[in-house]
Amino acid sequence: MARPLAAVLAALIVGAAAPALALPLAETPVITSHRITVGGKTLAYTAEVGRIAIRDAETGGPRGWMGYIAYRVASPGKPRPLAFVWNGGPGANSATLHFEVAGPKRGEGGRLVDNQETWLTDADLVFVDPIGTGFSRPARPEYADAFYGTLGDVASVTEFVRAWRLQHGAEANPLYLIGESWGAGRAANVGYALLKRGVPVSGLGLISGGTGLSRLGDDGVVAPLKIVGFTATAFHLGRLAPDVGVTSEAAEAAAARWVRETYAPALARREQLSDSERDQIASALARFTGLAADQIDRKSLTITPRQFRTQLIPGRSLNIFDMRISDAPPEPARDAILTYLRGDLGYRTDLPYVGLEPLEDGFLADGKPVVSVGSRWDYATGPVTPEARQAAIAEAVRTGAGPPLLGPPLPATADAVALNPELRVLVASGLYDSLANCAGVEETARTLPAPLKAAMSFRCYPGGHMMYRDTPTRLSFSQDIRKLLSGGRP
Repeated sequence: MARPLAAVLAALIVGAAAPALALPLAETPVITSHRITVGGKTLAYTAEVGRIAIRDAETGGPRGWMGYIAYRVASPGKPRPLAFVWNGGPGANSATLHFEVAGPKRGEGGRLVDNQETWLTDADLVFVDPIGTGFSRPARPEYADAFYGTLGDVASVTEFVRAWRLQHGAEANPLYLIGESWGAGRAANVGYALLKRGVPVSGLGLISGGTGLSRLGDDGVVAPLKIVGFTATAFHLGRLAPDVGVTSEAAEAAAARWVRETYAPALARREQLSDSERDQIASALARFTGLAADQIDRKSLTITPRQFRTQLIPGRSLNIFDMRISDAPPEPARDAILTYLRGDLGYRTDLPYVGLEPLEDGFLADGKPVVSVGSRWDYATGPVTPEARQAAIAEAVRTGAGPPLLGPPLPATADAVALNPELRVLVASGLYDSLANCAGVEETARTLPAPLKAAMSFRCYPGGHMMYRDTPTRLSFSQDIRKLLSGGRP
């Protein structure tokens, strides 16, 4: 196991052995040296674990401490690309992307192995744990709500990226922001915020979290095309009639054709449809999704993700992140990750790593559990009434289609491209993700204005929300990310 460089230097200065606890009050990061062999070549790198203060702009006092795990490769010549990587939630740490696809170590069978597809070959990586996740914490209880909401989240992560680059002399490194799920929207919002401040951003990776193009108009076809993902899932699970398509691709193409030619136009004049027309649409929906025709509401003529997941197979509920399965996806190598962070990387903190360890493992003054970040989250991006808030949350619960929409969309992908026409954006989706809409994304790509079409690449992979859990998909997905990090178009 590599010995922390910071601890070694401290021991040499004071002439004593390194302390067992490697976290002084000054929040000194811990740096260790490592090697990995990838593709027959040895890659030497440093790992740095630490926390950066998110400071009040007026007073300079810390409002919170945002943790990170950074991997860097020495580059005496041209500065290497620098990618900040995070997951979503909201309230999720970065362990999923870190230890399942991107980092130098990958969880496999409950242990960590050298990751042959690590993105470290092409860029330095900083895995970010927003406040309330991992080792990140608000500085005082009363500061928590400033971070546990969409506006504060974007502002604090923007500040983290700004501060980290300055503290590490990385202003010249090409900058990339990569986020998954809720974190994809965060990446688009933070990218715009940095560009607005004059910080150059080279690329965005938006994984399983949409396109960040909420300001674009919808021609009425994008949303109905979500049916195609249901068709793919129903085919995979053997719930479609044979005449729908002999392959999944054929069934998906037939569903997409029907949506464009019949379903979307019918929804556009839904109030004028006759009972007979409604019955025909419901029968076709049943044919393309595997649901029973009598399960489809004749008034709305729509199927929510929650309805599809809970009604396709009687007695079973399909997984929200991967509709091919019913059980929860396997957890990452929890114990191995914790040993790696505190042992191999030398960050011997007694703070629970929230997301892998319960916050309740730490001190609770009143003995009461702390309410989770996700449960406390304020999704509003502007003033909303209590009634509007309750209605949006209720609708999100009813449909199971994702977080509630409260307030105007924040500046995101289109706004970022307007500030930097050279920006490169990869939008990655999983076909069997109940929160995704691959066919709808494809339609969006087809109708983009020229500047966005030049900037953006779209990929739909055969997988779920964490599409990289399928080995062949992990290989192709990582190849596309490496193309993005090299400044090209995936």
